[in-house]
Amino acid sequence: MTAAKVELRRISVHNVFDVCELSETLSEEQRGKVADNGTSIAEAHYSENAWFRAIYADETLVGFILLHFGADPDDGIDCPGAFLWRLMVGGPFQGKGYGQQAIALAIRDLQARGFTALYTSYGLGPASPEGFYRRLGFQPTGGMYEDEVEAVLTFPG
Repeated sequence: MTAAKVELRRISVHNVFDVCELSETLSEEQRGKVADNGTSIAEAHYSENAWFRAIYADETLVGFILLHFGADPDDGIDCPGAFLWRLMVGGPFQGKGYGQQAIALAIRDLQARGFTALYTSYGLGPASPEGFYRRLGFQPTGGMYEDEVEAVLTFPG
């Protein structure tokens, strides 16, 4: 874990290239589990329900998070609530608690908006983030998104 202050910051013309390049720091196996950040940003721009941010630890860009609100068949998301569409932490920054802190910040904001749960999905096999999500308390719902397991984290009351 780290003592760095983690923040979710808007992506702008000043940092979009760096956010996109961060995908290059993932292993080949990991790159098979999450879309490149550039693709995610493009998809988010064409969605009416997307919210995305860069993840910073102090002044260092370490990752990317993309949420989706509500079901939208055009986006391929069949979730009536909040859905963690993408989470990516750059290779050199993994295992330092940044992803967990980013999720905690997102949950704080979601709770303030009245949401009571956060859904996500993940692929299985080598480089699967299943262990990460389970450590955070996500539980499989029994549903699937194409070939990915759907999981939910219910917020404490």
